[in-house]
Amino acid sequence: AAGMLWIMDASINVSMEPFRAFVGDNLPASQRTIGFAMQSFFIGIGAVVASALPFILDKAFGISSEPLPGEQIGASVRYSFYLGGIVFLLAVLWTIFRSFEYSPEELAEFEGEDEFQEEEHPASFYKEHGAKILRTGLIILAVGVGIFIWLLNMDLDKQLFIFAGFIALAGLLAILAGWMQRGGKHENSFVTIINDFSFMPATMKQLAAVQFFSWFGLFAMWIYTTGAVTSHIYGTTDTHSAAYNEGANMVGLGFAIYNGVTFLVAFLIPMLAKQVGRRVTHLICLTLGGLGLISIYFIPDVNMGIFSMIGVGIAWASILSIPYAILAGSLPASKMGYYMGVFNFFIVIPQLVAAALLGGIVKFFFDGEPIYALIVGGCSLILSGLLTLRVKDAEEAVLLTD
Repeated sequence: AAGMLWIMDASINVSMEPFRAFVGDNLPASQRTIGFAMQSFFIGIGAVVASALPFILDKAFGISSEPLPGEQIGASVRYSFYLGGIVFLLAVLWTIFRSFEYSPEELAEFEGEDEFQEEEHPASFYKEHGAKILRTGLIILAVGVGIFIWLLNMDLDKQLFIFAGFIALAGLLAILAGWMQRGGKHENSFVTIINDFSFMPATMKQLAAVQFFSWFGLFAMWIYTTGAVTSHIYGTTDTHSAAYNEGANMVGLGFAIYNGVTFLVAFLIPMLAKQVGRRVTHLICLTLGGLGLISIYFIPDVNMGIFSMIGVGIAWASILSIPYAILAGSLPASKMGYYMGVFNFFIVIPQLVAAALLGGIVKFFFDGEPIYALIVGGCSLILSGLLTLRVKDAEEAVLLTD
């Protein structure tokens, strides 16, 4: 089941990323912020329905959320996944067959840009840079193996072995790319992708840190909110109890609320960005989201969680729009889709880190209390907002005076 969840998540990321590049390709700089905000709007609508679906199936159609003997999840959750898969497939197919795509030549003409040319390097450059990547890979591999050996001698969460494995794998990939580059095999996609982590535009590197802490905070919320609410507010950890399932339903409703807030505020974000700039707007939104997550620890009643979810919804709307609008302004049209795909790594990497580390953090530092994972996630969102201030937004001055 865990493997299928990872495959599903990876497939969704791969299929959705070209649509973000689509917005950057088809809109001029002055319309990109509102274009990505429109994506937030429609994502919010869909997520509202999806989050509330188990609750709706349970209350309106009598499909129980409580699992039957021998089952782990209730029928309402299972049918929600079935419906979600069908709708997702139909939506992707509709977009593919019904959307018009401009050619690179047309995009260059619209933007008034010369066609983007790859920077040419002599073979000696690739050999030298390959040696650098090889050395870096050896260091990363050594760190990963060192952590793995250390974990073998410690009684720590087994998920930390996954974290060590990812580090070691990253080192092996860098070693392979460096070895191929030194051997003159630099004209292939694998080596290009590894090199592009070094050659990324400055704005993209700065946004990578913003994305990492944004999505780390989000994954902390998605993984631990149900456990946090049911244990901290409802006082139960029994997944088969009525109290637990009521708490889980309320969490689903809370997620529907934050997604509802997302599509309600999506159009306000471009207006605020025009007044104070995209970076300050992102800082404000992420701070509200971080405070919303942290506040769950202090609320005496689950109904007060509505106010927490309002903050999260504002942050979610900004996360889905502002970073992509800033990034699109720093990329040439002919490389938009490629770099948007590379940018997706900084959604996947924090997901892997969160999956590997948060369990151990909660177990060994917070005595197994998941509510503290939400506090960590909230702090991560606030840190992400602060890091936005150091991002270079090439279009901000023009947008503020437009």
